[in-house]
Amino acid sequence: MDPAPSLPTAAAAAANPVAPPTADKRSALYDLIAFFLEGGIQIWVRITGKRIREADAPWLRCPLGERGRIGTGIYERIARDENLQIRVPPGAGLIPDFNALRGPSFNPDAIHPAIRHFYEHAAAYHLEVWTEVSLLGRFFLWLLVEFISRRMEQLNFPISSLEVAKGMSSEVVQLLEPASGRIVYTGWLRRLKSSGHVIYAGLYSTVQVPGEPNPCVKVTFPCNGSANVYLCPVAHPDGSFGLDSSGSAWGRSGFYRIVRSGAEHRRVRYVKTLHELFHVYMDDEGVLRTEHIISFLGLTIIRLHYKMSPASSHASAIDSKRTPDAIEQPI
Repeated sequence: MDPAPSLPTAAAAAANPVAPPTADKRSALYDLIAFFLEGGIQIWVRITGKRIREADAPWLRCPLGERGRIGTGIYERIARDENLQIRVPPGAGLIPDFNALRGPSFNPDAIHPAIRHFYEHAAAYHLEVWTEVSLLGRFFLWLLVEFISRRMEQLNFPISSLEVAKGMSSEVVQLLEPASGRIVYTGWLRRLKSSGHVIYAGLYSTVQVPGEPNPCVKVTFPCNGSANVYLCPVAHPDGSFGLDSSGSAWGRSGFYRIVRSGAEHRRVRYVKTLHELFHVYMDDEGVLRTEHIISFLGLTIIRLHYKMSPASSHASAIDSKRTPDAIEQPI
């Protein structure tokens, strides 16, 4: 009688792994959905967007990402393409000089000194974040994150607070001209401490938008093309600081989706119903906090709350700027 066939050993199974058919089908389905979602966005921008010659709209000029993974490598790619040097100073800021936002209706001197310090030295702060997603927004954000954002490691909005329960890392990356040392781009890279996955890999700068009286904060997120947000600075009476992208027409603050359209042209779609609002303030206990709201068609999609704590080496610099007048006297 022939011996009964033996079961495969664990070593043999490990040497010849076979993906379960169900996993293969699920992966293929996800790839198909991602292909149509990303392709649909590209087609929508190309059909409905304005064709702009890049040289005619310098305020829209920005690095464009390629299809596929963005992640931490985007800064190296930009530096290579534009012959720039990368520097990561420990106390670098998103806006090296907050006075760059000064304009006819915005006075940087009216902003609490600790808020100015954060923008000028953001790399020296630790971030804690909480998130709240509306019922309507949960489905749309899940589609975006599950099928596009996680694959390219960009714009990974945290849908659940559990995702950021262990904190968020923050790193400011400067891209400079080698000869002059001029900062061409300031990158802000934020990752989940729990997994190291990229949440946002953005580029920050200040720019004059044609339809706005004051310089705006420009945030570029390279993706398959780029997503640009232009935010108007706001000085509140209590010394807190606002950034508002609720412009109502082309050439004003707001959200602009950009894709290539030849060597010198871009297709640009302005989405006037998509708005972002930031409110940066000192709470009653002297803690620096930010409320960040993203809304679409007037409905709140996601609300993020940040707590920014300075590293000990920078705490004294902030405290020295907190004069009684700056804290107690309304501006």
